Amino acid sequence: MSTTIGISIGDPNGIGPEVVLKTFTNRSVLSDCTPIVYARLDFIEQELSHFGLHIPTHHMTDAPKPGVLNIVDCWPSAFQPTYGLVDPVAGALAVASLQAATTALQQGVIDTLVTAPIHKAAIQSNNFRFPGHTDFLAQKFDGQALMFLVHPDLRVALVTDHVAVKDIAGHITTSRVKQKLEAVSLSLQQDFGITNPKIAVLGLNPHAGDEGVIGQEEMDIITPLLQDLELQNTNVAGPFSADAFFGAQSYKNYDAIVAMYHDQGLIPFKTLSFGSGVNFTAGLSIVRTSPDHGTAFAIAGKGLANPHSFQEAVATAMSIHQQRKA
Repeated sequence: MSTTIGISIGDPNGIGPEVVLKTFTNRSVLSDCTPIVYARLDFIEQELSHFGLHIPTHHMTDAPKPGVLNIVDCWPSAFQPTYGLVDPVAGALAVASLQAATTALQQGVIDTLVTAPIHKAAIQSNNFRFPGHTDFLAQKFDGQALMFLVHPDLRVALVTDHVAVKDIAGHITTSRVKQKLEAVSLSLQQDFGITNPKIAVLGLNPHAGDEGVIGQEEMDIITPLLQDLELQNTNVAGPFSADAFFGAQSYKNYDAIVAMYHDQGLIPFKTLSFGSGVNFTAGLSIVRTSPDHGTAFAIAGKGLANPHSFQEAVATAMSIHQQRKA
């Protein structure tokens, strides 16, 4: 049975609509799933015309149709994008799309959610105070969300995600690191079908602290925790010095790597995944993926956006959904 994919359109002034529409010009993708886009039909038709794309569409008011791009109207009026502009009106439309798709997910109308990029400043309002999709979905579905970047050759999870650098060390606690490691292990088994997964853990400090010379977090928190987990037959190793770990290509020996903070994990991931990585929100009862890029305002509206990461996000959502059903 075809997976029904709900799609939030992202910031309409960014490249989100472009990568969504380019993805479904590929008829094999359109035949592999039943996509539902939450935005507005006249906006989608306008974007198709702007980019010179041709996709069969269906104005969905009841049940979705297979083999077409189903469009649900969730915006109050027509919108003309100003490509590349940080605009609270565009941000509000991105939020409306996300909320409509999330409601559909809660109601079982869609099987999975794939989110196009939002602009974190544009979405802020009195009614929406989240730094991004992950925190919003964690609250909606009452879970401990895990930011998990996935690619066929590499998986990277984060202990902290959207945390200011000056605050990172304060977030590295035994309970937090343990919870993230347990979530990674469970996701590898439940979502990727890997029994007894091997997990590498990076240190927080340069050279993983050099035995306390450059910080105590490894000696006081990370190493004792890993020793305890090993005694419980969890297959974990580390803490590793991040630069040496990736420089020596040691990541190839593990099913996943757990990084302590955002850039420690995302810089090597994006470098090695060559634009085809996917952001998967693990740890929740629902399946949500997204491309591993942002709104890319600098190229918005120019027809230059590469849809490959969004295509992979759709494929990954379908794969995880099927794996959970198995």
